[in-house]
Amino acid sequence: MNWIIQSPLDMHLHVRQGDMLQAVLPATTGLFAGAVIMPNLVPPVTDLDMLIAYRDDIMRHTTDPSFQPYMTLFFRDYSAAELEAARPHIIGVKLYPEGVTTNSEHGVRDALAYDKVLDAMQALDIPLLVHGETHGFVMDREREYMSVYDSLARRFPRLCIVMEHISTRDALPLLDRHENLFATVTVHHLLLTLDDLAGGLLQPHLFCKPILKTPADREALQAAVLSGHPKLMFGSDSAPHPVDKKESCGCAAGLFTAPVAIALLAEFFHRHQATDLLQGFLSDHARRIYRLNPPAKKVRIEQTPWRVPERYGTVRPYRAGETVPWKASVSAP
Repeated sequence: MNWIIQSPLDMHLHVRQGDMLQAVLPATTGLFAGAVIMPNLVPPVTDLDMLIAYRDDIMRHTTDPSFQPYMTLFFRDYSAAELEAARPHIIGVKLYPEGVTTNSEHGVRDALAYDKVLDAMQALDIPLLVHGETHGFVMDREREYMSVYDSLARRFPRLCIVMEHISTRDALPLLDRHENLFATVTVHHLLLTLDDLAGGLLQPHLFCKPILKTPADREALQAAVLSGHPKLMFGSDSAPHPVDKKESCGCAAGLFTAPVAIALLAEFFHRHQATDLLQGFLSDHARRIYRLNPPAKKVRIEQTPWRVPERYGTVRPYRAGETVPWKASVSAP
């Protein structure tokens, strides 16, 4: 069996900088038509000059010149003039609570304390992308952030707000409660639970933020995605780290899923007899939500086993060295 996905999009991606960018970027540009690029570099991407330089660096190292990097700025106290100047170059602004995840030390302490910035973003039609976690108990952090999403959606009803990489069933009712709320879902939160990370010997390459949750949370996410929910879109949150930063004390948070994401989603949707819904989840919903016209790219999915490489540079991918039953490849136009 095989089928075609038109212009797949990854709506949440980390590609880092320097040698790391060169090693991991082809895993995305080889299969995806475009991706939303996260701005939490060191230092973070907080002005237009930095953003353009980062975009140019990405394009210098892409394997496909038609690939579209959808750029984001790191949230700070921007003026309306700064946002207006940036608007043609960005897909949104990414808000990180201070210190909740990788390279978020310059994040905000209170998302509700920036009315002027959010008012300007609403007026300019600039989406707000949010890593929604508090500093509470690790399993409750995303659930506790739901009240912040609720307040943001009510106070700024014309602001497009994307709940990034949702991992808890508590996020799903908000999608139906607020017209301006949307969400991305990762392949790892769709397939794994905390038991995969820590139920036996600790698996550091499965450690991520938000942390993997319970079977009930996973089943709720699966049911929502398999319903074809129009407000859910794929965002890998593929987050590469060198092996020595994963297999160490102070293990870095993130899974490098870019090389296997489409293949694993194909396996998941096929298993649930829902292959007709994969086009929406991988592309169409994001196109409609963000009003995108991505580059044309046809990706063929076929039931052909392939072995996942052990390394991409210094990074170990998810399912490294394993044989995956489905394969994705670019199809001729």
